[in-house]
Amino acid sequence: MAKLRVTYNAPVVLTFALVAVLVQLLPDRTQAYFVAHPELDGWRAYLGMFTHIFGHAGWDHLLANFSIILIIGPILEERHGSLSLLAMIAVTALITGVVNAAFFNQYLLGASGIAFMMVILGSVANIKAGEIPLTFLAVAALFMGREVVAAFKDDQVSQGAHLIGGTVGGAFGFLGAGLGALRGGAKPAAPAPAAPRPAARPGGKPLG
Repeated sequence: MAKLRVTYNAPVVLTFALVAVLVQLLPDRTQAYFVAHPELDGWRAYLGMFTHIFGHAGWDHLLANFSIILIIGPILEERHGSLSLLAMIAVTALITGVVNAAFFNQYLLGASGIAFMMVILGSVANIKAGEIPLTFLAVAALFMGREVVAAFKDDQVSQGAHLIGGTVGGAFGFLGAGLGALRGGAKPAAPAPAAPRPAARPGGKPLG
């Protein structure tokens, strides 16, 4: 019987979670480095456009986000590859930070935008060019619709980050399907099979 061993099966997702936990353990004075600013007025603001996904308002906030990320993330990382998922996370963080600075007058922190990106991206996992999966419509209606309604409530939750993350996740899914179709259509034609050699008699002379 083969021995069971623990594997670091999803390096991007697991490292993301570990860094978020470490940031949560840091002193409060360091939290300014892990916040997206409402104005791009210094190097910390530019840094925060990427690093805000590691900061959280508390352990409940962190656990709520990573309970989703740790479930869906490894599946997406296996499907798309570690580098592609890392790029998706970075792009989602950047777009969220830019939109927050451009349209929202608030500080922003947390990985909820990444969680929503993964939820929507996961709903289009089996998408094909020219198709819209019903799972995508159902998930978008449930998750995104709820955030639109909640946006009118006066709370401390950034529904804007959720909506941005979900939108970016859907864009990644449909863009990936389109690129896959282009790559599939650009495959070179298979070479013509070689003509079969005539069978040879024991003496070495070909038949017919």
